[in-house]
Amino acid sequence: MTSAVALHNVSAAYSGHVALRNATLDVGRGDFLGVLGPNGAGKTTLVTVANGLTRISFGEISLFGRPVRHSDFSRLRRSIGYVPQHQKIDPRAPVTCREAVLLGRFGRLGVLRRRGPADEQKVSEAMELTGITALAERPVGQVSGGEKQKVALARCLAQEPDLLLLDEPTANLDPRSVREFLALVGGLWRRLGLTIVMVTHQLDHLPAECGRVALLKLGRIEFTGPRAEALEPRRLSELFDIG
Repeated sequence: MTSAVALHNVSAAYSGHVALRNATLDVGRGDFLGVLGPNGAGKTTLVTVANGLTRISFGEISLFGRPVRHSDFSRLRRSIGYVPQHQKIDPRAPVTCREAVLLGRFGRLGVLRRRGPADEQKVSEAMELTGITALAERPVGQVSGGEKQKVALARCLAQEPDLLLLDEPTANLDPRSVREFLALVGGLWRRLGLTIVMVTHQLDHLPAECGRVALLKLGRIEFTGPRAEALEPRRLSELFDIG
């Protein structure tokens, strides 16, 4: 099976601090991979490396079966949807939820190309898929945290990505919003056949559809394999230094 994203002996550092160490990972097309690890394990670095937002100091990255350099990501990023951790948005920002989702089309088309009816239709479809059609004219800064994450997800879907990267998307959400978001992501994976990589430090925030899990600790990938094996009590105790 062709890989959607593959890292081979990848290392990345910030100001002398090594955040990712000799990471090797292969995510096949259509896979749903969870990345689990404690805070500071390098999980965010892993997804920003895969998205070309963090330069690597060593190793090789392949996307959709082809090796890529950092300069290639500006072209390839239109095929990658990225939902970061929950961020505060100024409630006074004069941007509606629909306008925020529309930004995903610019990621696909480029800022110089004018949008047309087909783009508007893609935005409407993305909002319907994520259940936020009723929020279309609401200021994005005035909706709840869970709704903001659905808007971010809809923006990615409007971009028509082949690969979806989710970086702690349920962090700081209330339990109901967590359940809704996880059910939404799992349903989208089944319906659209996307390749998804989802990062979390909370075991119960892995959707049931997530069939493979990578365990990350101190910048190193300690294990990658079937969910049941990854979540064995012994492995989790070692991962989170329990007991």
